[in-house]
Amino acid sequence: MNTPVRIAPGGFRELGPLNWLIAKIGARAIRTPRFSLFTVVGQHRLMFPVWLPLSAYLLYGGKLSRRDAEMVILRVGHLRECEYELQQHRRLARSRGLDAALQARIFEGPDAEGLTNRERVLITATDEFVVTRSVSPQTWAALARYYSKPQLIEFCFLAAQYDGLAATITTLGVPLDFPD
Repeated sequence: MNTPVRIAPGGFRELGPLNWLIAKIGARAIRTPRFSLFTVVGQHRLMFPVWLPLSAYLLYGGKLSRRDAEMVILRVGHLRECEYELQQHRRLARSRGLDAALQARIFEGPDAEGLTNRERVLITATDEFVVTRSVSPQTWAALARYYSKPQLIEFCFLAAQYDGLAATITTLGVPLDFPD
């Protein structure tokens, strides 16, 4: 999907000093001159610093393994056809042990050859959550065999966060950060 840019990335004046600083630190962390998501969403000066801690917790400090979190995020990005989300998280996923072959299997879906049972259940649960806005009793029971109650709660928040983020990115037309 190629949505036109509806809110262009902003600079210091549009972001204000705090959000501009956060966006600059974020850009340095992902090794790009501009972190488009932050320079667009950061134009909502009050919401951005409130949203950021939850997002950071889910991405870096949650109870799900970073590997499992990236599997969910990649699958959501694929289902929502959000190239921005995919571009960011293909890179991050590689650093978390998800090589190109595993990423291809994630995009193929839960029936892809070479997935573990745990990976199949996680991808199936993500598909159901994103497509039906829930998880079937059978899939939930399978997911609960692998994850604790706090992890199950976090799974729901992670999938919802990245589903909503994909919709926001696509609707606003956030430009890609990397030319590839």
